[in-house]
Amino acid sequence: MAEYTLRPVGRVESALTDRAAAPRQPDEGAPDAWLVFDDRYAPALDGLVPGTDVLLFTWLDRADRETLAVRPRGDATRPVTGVFATRAPDRPNPIGLHTVHILAVAGARVHVRNLEALDGTPILDVKPILTPDR
Repeated sequence: MAEYTLRPVGRVESALTDRAAAPRQPDEGAPDAWLVFDDRYAPALDGLVPGTDVLLFTWLDRADRETLAVRPRGDATRPVTGVFATRAPDRPNPIGLHTVHILAVAGARVHVRNLEALDGTPILDVKPILTPDR
């Protein structure tokens, strides 16, 4: 198979630093965070406005890329399940997918609500969530 190179466009700035203590989902106590983009990508942020929801794609750089199966949510009572059927961060290509609400945009920084990504997590991309009026 072909290999592809991904280049981060920024990083997450968050109070979360310990993977074991981080919430697993945004509604489980994830704090607000800043998306800090490299200045050269600032023009790409044009059109992002407070009050909107976007999809944030991150590279879960502290993930174990050899993991193929897990017990969902680390629960020993649940059956072992392939990672492609879970939201587990450990997986062959640890791409994080987050729905975040934009609180503010300040230059090359975007303040978002309830992001469960760790401080320093590389940002790969941001995409709008399409609505019926697009």
